[in-house]
Amino acid sequence: AGRALVSKTRCREFESLHPCIKNLKVAGFRTYIEETINELSNKVSWPSWEDLQSSSIIVLTTSILLSLIIWLMDYAFGIKSVPDGEFGWKGLLGFIYDWIS
Repeated sequence: AGRALVSKTRCREFESLHPCIKNLKVAGFRTYIEETINELSNKVSWPSWEDLQSSSIIVLTTSILLSLIIWLMDYAFGIKSVPDGEFGWKGLLGFIYDWIS
């Protein structure tokens, strides 16, 4: 006869009156390789070539757009120091500020 589980830290099914003892076995390297091949060939759903191409184009386009946005922000707010201690390019906003004042 079994009893219903009360503690959430023990096994997740009915258990005997004895404490839950798990039988842990370490799989060998060969078993690991066989299960990995089985998983990759039978259980993983691979995208079609068209899906892969469209996803790659989306990633490439997004990467280019983000790099352009970061470059524009760096160009607008950038400060470059020159070796003699003065500041060179103060960014586009610094140029506008100097031009106004």
